[in-house]
Amino acid sequence: MVKPQNRCTWAQGPEMIKYHDSEWGIPVHNDKKLFEMLILEGAQAGLSWSTILKRRKTYRAAFDNFDPKKISKYTQKDIARLLSDEGIIRNRLKIKSTVNNAKQFLLIQQEFDSFDRYIWDFVQDMPIKNNFKDMSDVPPSTILSDMISKDLKKRGFSFVGTTIVYAFMQAVGMTNDHIKNCFKH
Repeated sequence: MVKPQNRCTWAQGPEMIKYHDSEWGIPVHNDKKLFEMLILEGAQAGLSWSTILKRRKTYRAAFDNFDPKKISKYTQKDIARLLSDEGIIRNRLKIKSTVNNAKQFLLIQQEFDSFDRYIWDFVQDMPIKNNFKDMSDVPPSTILSDMISKDLKKRGFSFVGTTIVYAFMQAVGMTNDHIKNCFKH
């Protein structure tokens, strides 16, 4: 008999367990994946992560597999198409933000050679490993997420508040917030 793994308490249900075990907190250095996670974390604002995770496949289809070059060229016709797509969160501000953020993302790639180089420099290319005992100890934001959020906003990004940025940092492994008794800690 296989002993069940200890996991972070938020990992409930097959989809969330799979995400927890195979993605959350694992360092990501692929620009396309970083862009996807930044957009999905922004789409999640005000909703549960499981809501977005269930729609990730349709988000990928709706947003050209999160290709920032293609998304940056979206027109009003594309926005209208997305607003009628029941597979995504049909919020005009979030959709327009995705188009805008694609443009800003490309500018960062030009300036730093990659978004990866830009974003990981905030943690000197080393994930921050926290030692929280309970999920209730995990903060919604930090001084570092405040700083990154401020810099992204200065560069023209939207839907990148400090809480969204901290969730992004957790998702892409810039910070490891798996609780102490989690097998992924």
